[in-house]
Formats: sequence, C-alpha cells, structure tokens
Amino acid sequence: MDFRMMEMDSPFFSTLRHMIDTSEDIDKSNNAPTQTFVRDAKAMAATPADVKEYRNSYVFVIDMPGLKSGDIKVQVEDDNVLTISGERKREEDKEGAKYVRMERRVGKFMRKFVLPENANTDAISAVCQDGVLTVTVEKLPPPQLKKPKTIEVRIA
Repeated sequence: MDFRMMEMDSPFFSTLRHMIDTSEDIDKSNNAPTQTFVRDAKAMAATPADVKEYRNSYVFVIDMPGLKSGDIKVQVEDDNVLTISGERKREEDKEGAKYVRMERRVGKFMRKFVLPENANTDAISAVCQDGVLTVTVEKLPPPQLKKPKTIEVRIA
C-alpha cells in the first residue's frame, strides 16, 4: 500500500491518531494521584480542627460526635507529625427501616499536624469527652542559657 496516496483523514490515519492519543492518556494517568491519596486528602479536608497554643502546651480540639475512643487513633510519625485518624461506621439498619435522608458523614477521617521543634512528643495526652477529642502536646522547657565561664589568668 502506498501511504503517499492516502489522505490524512482516512480511517487508517484516524485509527493511528486515536492509538497515539490513547497511549499519551495512559502515560498521564500514571502521574495521576492514587485513589488512596485522593481518599486521604478528602478525609483531611473534612476533619476541621482548632489548635491553641498555651504557655506550656499545644492543644488540638476536634469534634468527633458519636465516636468511641477505640475508633480514634492518635500517633506521632517521623518524630514531629501528629496524626489523628479513625473511622466513623454506619450504624446497622434495623429490618424494615430505610433512609429518607442521610447527611451524617461516615468513613475514614484523618488530620496531620507538623509539630514545632519545642513540642515534647514524649508528653502527649488525648481525651475524648462528649464527642470532642482534645489532644495536648506539652512543650519542652526552653534551653538553659549557659553562663560564660570565667578563666583565671595567672601571671607567669
């Protein structure tokens, strides 16, 4: 077959262009975010938090209505990242009941906070009371300034 005689709009070239375009889309999809990344990003965006700084501590306050302490995980990753995560599960339906409206969020949630250098990651406490999680991170004491050392000068 003489390709010089074929028109660029022929079915052959149309199919060839489609194959090339499809392979480029496949290459782009390899750089697309993974489903796990997208899920985690949504979970982080849907979990609002208040962060307060006190003289001796940092306090993170997050609403967790309807969750038990076993549904919540508080961890420190990479020595300075506070991660609060968990999962709100849908309650089991009773026979014969069907939802007319479903607005409460279910599923996984997560928040990550980079802790400042003066955060004491060995002194973290978490309390969940009345649907509010309060995580307290104590501050390290400020470094002691060393007093200058005086050296006696002797006469030789």
